[in-house]
Amino acid sequence: MAYSDFNMDSHWLPFTPNRGFRKDPRIFTGADGMTFTTHDGRQVIDGISSLWCVGAGHNRKPINEAIKKQLDTLDYATAFQASNDQAFVAAQKIAAMAPGDLNKVLFCNSGSEAADTSLKVALAYHRARGEGHRNVFIGREKGYHGVGFGGMSVGGIPANRKMFGTALLPRVDHMRFIHDPANAYIHNREPESQEDYLLELEQRILPLHDPSNVAAIIVEPVAGSAGWYLPPKGYLKRLREICDKHGILLIFDEVITGFGRMGTNFGADFYGVVPDMLNFAKAVTNGVIPLGGVICRDKLYDAMMKTEAPEHVIEFFHGYTYSGHPVACAAAIATLDLYEKDGLFQRAGEMGKVLGDAFHSTFKGLPNVVGIRSLGLAAAVELAPIAGSPGKRAYDIFVDCFKKGALVRPAGDVLVIAPPYIVEKSHIDKLVNTLADSVKAHA
Repeated sequence: MAYSDFNMDSHWLPFTPNRGFRKDPRIFTGADGMTFTTHDGRQVIDGISSLWCVGAGHNRKPINEAIKKQLDTLDYATAFQASNDQAFVAAQKIAAMAPGDLNKVLFCNSGSEAADTSLKVALAYHRARGEGHRNVFIGREKGYHGVGFGGMSVGGIPANRKMFGTALLPRVDHMRFIHDPANAYIHNREPESQEDYLLELEQRILPLHDPSNVAAIIVEPVAGSAGWYLPPKGYLKRLREICDKHGILLIFDEVITGFGRMGTNFGADFYGVVPDMLNFAKAVTNGVIPLGGVICRDKLYDAMMKTEAPEHVIEFFHGYTYSGHPVACAAAIATLDLYEKDGLFQRAGEMGKVLGDAFHSTFKGLPNVVGIRSLGLAAAVELAPIAGSPGKRAYDIFVDCFKKGALVRPAGDVLVIAPPYIVEKSHIDKLVNTLADSVKAHA
């Protein structure tokens, strides 16, 4: 089917330069395993797990069958004042995978909703325990927490602040970004830095707002959307200690690092740090049906249940029409079972080393390459920007790779490969070599 057969007049594409897309569209019509089929019949390797979602690969029959069975059993039921059996099973499985006492799951539909939900939980928790004055949030420069106004506020994406700044939350501050240019090349290790990226938090940000006014600090364990930037060794553990010292909640946004990308259940497991809340989405259903959520420590739930209000009064006034949707939860149950049955998290850790080896041996020394980062099953090559046109070099390379059968992800002047956990070395070779050829061609 040629793209001329599609009427593109009605569809406004998200996070896409629509004017250029209409001239040269990229349209998928099928997918299986590691590969997409395009509208013009070409095969394209999914080198980014379709935006970090498809850990188990495309068109996995156990997930498909679970969805079909659920549709024939219970297609939808309200989540308000009632629930469904699949939501309880999915919540139990997710809580069992989470570290520490992260045992209570609030469902939503996306990472954006998970971010806003976690911020609301933080405010409600402190209010329930008599500290409603805690209403300051702290995020991090270049952090990405979705597109809700709460998530954009704690996020540190300049384009969001430029476009929507007048409507962002007022009592928000941001920590320094975590990248040390001295650690331009990182391969399968936690970088060590002479810079103290939490010094400003301790010496300026917290004293400025007074720690007793701060509700929560939210970070991605690895800054995924910015371009796979890795925290310095010990950074997250020290951040946990600072939060504990001042009674501040720590939120990990694990929409990208959750469910296997680091070779572990969550980034929290990889780094050995238990947050107070853990946001998830994407890979929990293999991307097949939207589902997100927040896993909370017991103390948050318990504090809100300790109320003198009558039992008919809602303790946490929040939720979504599709919270714990039965079909989405059925997809999650099947996905998590498949991950475990096939040992895919361990495989992601093993193949991450193969991907990292390929990146560092291939890209180092190529024109305009100023950095390479690899850890878990994701790797990034950072390029020097074109003067006056930031992001153009990486975008042109992304388009070129697509035409040559490889889907990679541009993030500013960074190009990322983060394939499904089922990836084989032959796929990695194809993805890396295609990307390298394009980097050289666009020197």
